[in-house]
Amino acid sequence: MGDPKFSRAKFERPSHPWEAERIKAENELLKKYGLKNKKELWRSQYVLRRFRQRARELQARVRTGDKQAEKEREQLLRRLGRLGLLPLEGTTLDDVLALDVEAILSRRLQTLTFLKGLAFTPRQARQFIVHGHVSIAGRRVTIPGILVSRTEENGITYDERSVISSDLHPVRQTGQIPTPPPAEGGGEGPEDEPGPDTPGPAPGPEREA
Repeated sequence: MGDPKFSRAKFERPSHPWEAERIKAENELLKKYGLKNKKELWRSQYVLRRFRQRARELQARVRTGDKQAEKEREQLLRRLGRLGLLPLEGTTLDDVLALDVEAILSRRLQTLTFLKGLAFTPRQARQFIVHGHVSIAGRRVTIPGILVSRTEENGITYDERSVISSDLHPVRQTGQIPTPPPAEGGGEGPEDEPGPDTPGPAPGPEREA
């Protein structure tokens, strides 16, 4: 049957939770890329940390003349090139070490959906993806945080089964979700007040003096 698979944490929390400069920088990134919470930011930082850690290990092995390390270095650079994090040619491990977290955030499906003009804001792009309105090469994707490769980037579009795929949809024309009309007879306001042609409440029985 095999050993059960235990899920592992995909991010690491900051060692010091109350750093004003770090909190300010994180809040700016959350607003810029429309992230749901800081766990999504920490997950991107974790992915970047793994790439940079791998690059440092390969640098040390390449200096010793390890032939296998040279092959793994080329594999890592090609992988990052396919993901759009680095150019396809002329890159080194130093370029991997120079990456920042915004390089990871810029390759998320949510960010690319916004940059391709499929949504008016990053948060709206997230909403479209979660609700199943976005597809990649005809395959519906509902995870806004996946990293999109160079070959998949051109295939990002509205899902053909979505109502938003129509150019006449009000969301694509105004950029906002249309609010439903108020229920009949609900709420209090000028429209609910009886007019001259509207009968008022029925009079009740008069009390004897």
